[in-house]
Amino acid sequence: MNQRSIRGRALAWLLALTVALAAVAAGLYGWYDLNRFSRSPLHVTPAAQTLEIARGTSFKSIIDDLRQRGVSKASPWYWRLLAERMRVAGKLHAGEYALKPGITPRELLANMASGKVLQHDFTIVDGWTFAELRLALAKTAKLKHDSAGLDAATIMQKVGAPGEKPEGWFLPETYAYVKGDSDLDILRRAHQAMVKTLDALWPGRDKDLPLATPYDALILASIVEKETGRADERARIAGVFVRRLRDHMLLQTDPSVIYGMGARYKGNIRKSDLTTDTPYNTYTRPGLPPTPIALPGKPALEAALHPAAGKALYFVSMGNGRHIFADTLEEQNRNVNCYQRKHCG
Repeated sequence: MNQRSIRGRALAWLLALTVALAAVAAGLYGWYDLNRFSRSPLHVTPAAQTLEIARGTSFKSIIDDLRQRGVSKASPWYWRLLAERMRVAGKLHAGEYALKPGITPRELLANMASGKVLQHDFTIVDGWTFAELRLALAKTAKLKHDSAGLDAATIMQKVGAPGEKPEGWFLPETYAYVKGDSDLDILRRAHQAMVKTLDALWPGRDKDLPLATPYDALILASIVEKETGRADERARIAGVFVRRLRDHMLLQTDPSVIYGMGARYKGNIRKSDLTTDTPYNTYTRPGLPPTPIALPGKPALEAALHPAAGKALYFVSMGNGRHIFADTLEEQNRNVNCYQRKHCG
């Protein structure tokens, strides 16, 4: 073998080695850069807090959307390679996903592959009426408003309680939902939660309560709920109403009168309102009103089933969110003069 041939082969081997090393270097750089990309936070702005994927959307369209919104500037190939490495290509679920500050491509793909969609919260407030609940649902974004236009009877049928009056039957609590859920889903869950809660509490009620059914307890709890929002007063107020029921006294509770007035209530109760008979006027009709007057929370239910012992038959607002209690009508009249008419002494 002559010198030129040896030199030619050496150059060929050197070239081949250089190419191989370059390929290895390129591969190592690519591997490093892909890892860097997978762990680098995406560019999340206040205008890009969520990513919505419709059913049937292609992987390319998802990445194009992220790039067009400025969330990612990386090559689509990086996204494709990362998805292949994670074995999630073709397995991304439709839905709404959170784009939280600091989220990485790896985390986003993992969320989409597992269907970890964004959850929203809807809170039913203690003491809302059913009408107020419906108004709040109608204003809630990301929900399908399937109950719009339905009357109360149809709604109760759809939540699995045909023939029931809706007032009182939805437990105040926070309910999670995802985009595309129906407002009927929330109503159904809230109704089931109230039934379950009432069924659990009723067997442990105090003995000799003047309440014949769990529904009576629901009615009384709704009155307690509207009379006070103070935890330290619920059982005391329930005790007043329980003693009045036992003694066959009129309940004389203003919130029930207001509920019966409906749209006629303009913020004040007049004497004529207390003497105008309605099914909910507890100044003219004995016993409990025919239905709850609001949605009572669990604490109000517990108070109705475990009223505080005592002799008080009356209470009146002190004007500071608290109530003062009285055992006799004479004492009650003094309290009314002092705290309502400001004639103390």
